[in-house]
Amino acid sequence: MALAVDPLFFYALSIRSGGGGTLCLYMDGGLTAVVTVLRTFIDTVHLFHMWLQLRLAYVSRESLVVGCGKLVWDPSAIASHYVHSLKGFWFDFFVILPVPQAVFCLLLPKLLIREEKAELITTILLLIFLFQFLPRAYHSIYLTRRMQKVTGYIFGTIRWGFGLNLMAYFIASQVAGGCWYVLAIQRIASCMRKQCERSGSCNLSSSCFEDACYQFQLAAAGNVGDPCSSNSSSSSAAAGGGGVRTRVSICLDVNGPYNYGIYQWALPVISSNSIAVKILYPIFWGLMSLSTFGNILEPTSHWLEVIFSICTVLSGLLLFTLLIGNIQVFLHAVMERKRKMQLRFRDLEWWMRRRQLPSPLKQRVRHYEKQNWAAMGGEDEMDLIKHLPEGLRRDIKRHLCLELIKKVPLFHILDDLILDNICDRLKPLVFSNDEKIIREGDPVRRMVFVVNGRIKRSQCLSNGTVATSTLESGGFLGDELLSWCLRRPFMDRLPASSATFICLVPVEAFELEAGHLRYITDHFRYRFANESLKRTARYYSSNWRTWAAVNIQFAWRRYKRRSGGNGSTLRERRLLRYAAMFMSIRPHDHLE
Repeated sequence: MALAVDPLFFYALSIRSGGGGTLCLYMDGGLTAVVTVLRTFIDTVHLFHMWLQLRLAYVSRESLVVGCGKLVWDPSAIASHYVHSLKGFWFDFFVILPVPQAVFCLLLPKLLIREEKAELITTILLLIFLFQFLPRAYHSIYLTRRMQKVTGYIFGTIRWGFGLNLMAYFIASQVAGGCWYVLAIQRIASCMRKQCERSGSCNLSSSCFEDACYQFQLAAAGNVGDPCSSNSSSSSAAAGGGGVRTRVSICLDVNGPYNYGIYQWALPVISSNSIAVKILYPIFWGLMSLSTFGNILEPTSHWLEVIFSICTVLSGLLLFTLLIGNIQVFLHAVMERKRKMQLRFRDLEWWMRRRQLPSPLKQRVRHYEKQNWAAMGGEDEMDLIKHLPEGLRRDIKRHLCLELIKKVPLFHILDDLILDNICDRLKPLVFSNDEKIIREGDPVRRMVFVVNGRIKRSQCLSNGTVATSTLESGGFLGDELLSWCLRRPFMDRLPASSATFICLVPVEAFELEAGHLRYITDHFRYRFANESLKRTARYYSSNWRTWAAVNIQFAWRRYKRRSGGNGSTLRERRLLRYAAMFMSIRPHDHLE
């Protein structure tokens, strides 16, 4: 931001035509005050950064010979290291020196009284600007590289990297436009001097009084707010006649005899009363010149104009190579994943068309792929962390899955060692809408823990009755595997599912395969072989709960019938029949 503020000082200079046709070089005090306050505020923020550096620990270079480095925490050593560093304290102090504020607020108003020095004034402004701006630009790049070296990146996303390079290109355009604006003022001042030399009776020093060279522009009619209106009469007298005034006003004529070269577009901008035009149009010129590598430039034979044109062309080539090249890399990185998704969809469409799949199946495949890309972005989370150290990978899995698996009542009473092994073996899953996870009677091959979404559970009872329930986020299914793993002696045949599970909405979940669950129960047999765990497994089993509910309801009805003395009704007889049927198929969980 500091790099974008400094060129704004240039736009405080302007040239206006007085009432008698003379030209006046003046400075807008309002814009100067605003830019000065803004620059001072940024310098204050940087001063706070310097204060932090005096207290920020650093890595000792001597400790980098062996090992990964050692932090120095001693306050006196930190301050001494920062002060004695050439790229540290002294460089930071140099870039916040209030040089532009002092020049524009103190020196420039005094120099403007002597307008015959206008060319010298613009040259001094350019030299002072480059004297501090170039080190300031290097300082910004240096801080950016330090940030990238410490964190590995400047901003965490590709879009921020794209924006950073675009901002750098915009600042370069603003700097080029500001220099173009000041050089155009210098060329106009040169034209004024030549016209006065031809007339022989023009005194440039009298064309602008002290009270007109530094004042606020006011949006008013007539002569109010005109910085040259107060001296129009004296300027006319000093000019020595109308002929001189006509020759001086030629300097603002684009179609006049004076050749401005690349500065001809700046004439209406310099004489404009609008601050927005003065700021935006030079930025547009700089952006257009850098983007076209100077193809729009038609310089004259003036040496400074030729040098400026050469610098503009070289800067455009350099910025295009570095910044625009980086932007293309960022855009390619953004579009690469989208391109990968398009190729994946194209291959699937070709395969489905070749195998002549029916339309409903095609629609389900498309829906699943879209849901998978929306949830995972086309990446497998396990592939991203599989090359990490085992301890780090386990901690990541624990962070992602621990709270989820603790919602399983059987796992809630286990110790951290077993939970870490369970978390390490979980895999992410994505299900689309209306997808059947498992059907009733199918072998249960995995436990599924729901992260996001809702799942409908349906279980067929007798006489066509279907019992339904809903699993929300944090729920789980496949608890039949728990009793299967705990059975002694063990059977290889997988248990059958007691219900059908269908996704009501797109679902994100984690799975624990039957083989992994069996490994955990075998390896930690000492923890699973106890009566408390068996009772917990039965208590939360859907099969045992259904069987127990029917028995409790049957016993309650029988008690009410005996205590009331009433005869059996049709409803009670039906309840007795259902109860007898359910009691005859008592759940078998292999835990006996």
